[in-house]
Amino acid sequence: MPSVFIGHGSPMNALQANRFTRAWRELGRSLPRPRAILAVSAHWYADETRVTAMSHPRVIHDFSGFPQELFAFRYPADGSPELACEVLDLARPAPVRLDRDSWGLDHGTWSVLAHVFPDADVPVVQLSIHAGAPLEYHLDLGRRLAPLRDSGVLILGSGNVVHNLRLVDFRAQDQGYDWAVRFDHEVRRIMQTRPWDIASVLSHPDARLAVPTPEHFLPLVYLCGLCAQAEQAATAFAEGATFGSLTMTSFLLGGISAPIATPPDARTSA
Repeated sequence: MPSVFIGHGSPMNALQANRFTRAWRELGRSLPRPRAILAVSAHWYADETRVTAMSHPRVIHDFSGFPQELFAFRYPADGSPELACEVLDLARPAPVRLDRDSWGLDHGTWSVLAHVFPDADVPVVQLSIHAGAPLEYHLDLGRRLAPLRDSGVLILGSGNVVHNLRLVDFRAQDQGYDWAVRFDHEVRRIMQTRPWDIASVLSHPDARLAVPTPEHFLPLVYLCGLCAQAEQAATAFAEGATFGSLTMTSFLLGGISAPIATPPDARTSA
C-alpha cells in the first residue's frame, strides 16, 4: 500500500474545490482500496503517543472563526480497534496508549479524507504526535509502522512543510514568501533523494521562519521513516504555497510516479 503526506492548509479545504483538493481526489482514485487508514495529524499534538481505539470516532471541530457550514461537516468513518492494537504491538518498545474516549478525527484528518475517500467508507485510526519526543523518535516510529503497508493500511501524514500562522497574508492566496518557497524547494529535494536525512533540512537558513513550531512538520517525518524502511524516495504530487507562509506540497511513497498538480511558481518577496 502506498503511504502519503498531505499539506492540508485551512480546514475550509474540506468544503472547497481548488487545485489542491482536486489533487487529493485524484490521489484517492489512483490508490488501491485500503483496509484501513492510520492518520498522523498535526492537530493531535499530545504529551505521549496515543492511538484511537474506538469503533466510532467522533468528528472534532478543533478551530474557531469559520462558517457554520464547516462546523456542521461530518465524516462518519468507522474506527478500527484492531488496527489500534496492531500499532501498539509494532511500536514496541516505544510506549503507545490506547485512547478509547478522549479524541477522534480532527480536521487535519477529515478535511483531507473528505476528498481522498469522500464516502467515508474506510475505517480510520489516528496516531498522536508525542510533543516531548525528538525528531529521531518520530522517524524511528515511522519505520516501525512500515509492516502495516503490507497488510493494506494506508498511512497518512497530514501537516504542512511550511506553516507559520503569525505571518499569514490572506491577500496572497496563491503565493509564498521567498523564504517559504526556498525552504519548500529544499524539502522537496531531500524527499526526492534521501528522505531519511530529513533532519538536515532544519539547519537550512529559512527553517526558523518555515518551521517555528514542529507539529505541522512532524507528520512528514513519519513518511520519511517509511521511506527509510523501504529504501525509496518520495514523489511530490501537489506543490505550491498559499497565504504567503503556508505550503501545500504533498508527497507519495509508492503508487503513481508523476505529479498530479504542479502550479506556477508564484511567490511574494516579503
